[in-house]
Amino acid sequence: MNEKTPQISRLFLILSSLFVVCLIAANLFETKQFSFFGYSQPGGLIIFPVSYIINDVVCEVWGFRRARMLIWLGFLMNFFFVMMGTLCDILPPAAYWENNEGFHAVFGLAPRITAASFVAFLGGSWVNAYVMSTMKVRHKGRFFPLRAIVSSLFGESIDSVIFFPLALGGIVPWKDLLWLMLLQVLLKTLYEVIIMPITAFVVKKVKAAEQTDVYDQNIRYHLFKG
Repeated sequence: MNEKTPQISRLFLILSSLFVVCLIAANLFETKQFSFFGYSQPGGLIIFPVSYIINDVVCEVWGFRRARMLIWLGFLMNFFFVMMGTLCDILPPAAYWENNEGFHAVFGLAPRITAASFVAFLGGSWVNAYVMSTMKVRHKGRFFPLRAIVSSLFGESIDSVIFFPLALGGIVPWKDLLWLMLLQVLLKTLYEVIIMPITAFVVKKVKAAEQTDVYDQNIRYHLFKG
């Protein structure tokens, strides 16, 4: 008697891998600050929005449940990476090692900032997938660019509203913090608008290759189960 082997979508596997890489890279890039028209921005800005684009693609093609799986996969892999980096940072350096300060600057992330980033990621990613899924059903599959932009706007807003007060509240003046939050949301959303033609092209090709286009009917939009 032959048992059926569960099939794994290669495209979903590729997107999942890229999603995890984006989250881990964003943590590393956050240690670099760059000037953008006179305003200081973290390096993670150049790659973190890609995770929301992948979230949009997965939710559009395979539905909310698969997007939720992707969110938890990214969260757990990122958590594992941060914990291993922290452990390595704590270990005493070898006598000949001269780059301990540089390593600590990258991997010695403050617990408060790390915890804030994890909570913000879960909240923002869930909202992004929820808005994407419900708008698809409501609009009967039309207006993908609008869904992708609106869902990212909501997701990035929730991410910023959670992250900045938790990570920097009491350190950065609230007036400056509010402006920083607004600027982050606008820049990340603009990022998605600029590359929307590429996102739409990828969605079209993935749907054709997978022969699937899921509409989330009668599901529970829980972060844990449903």
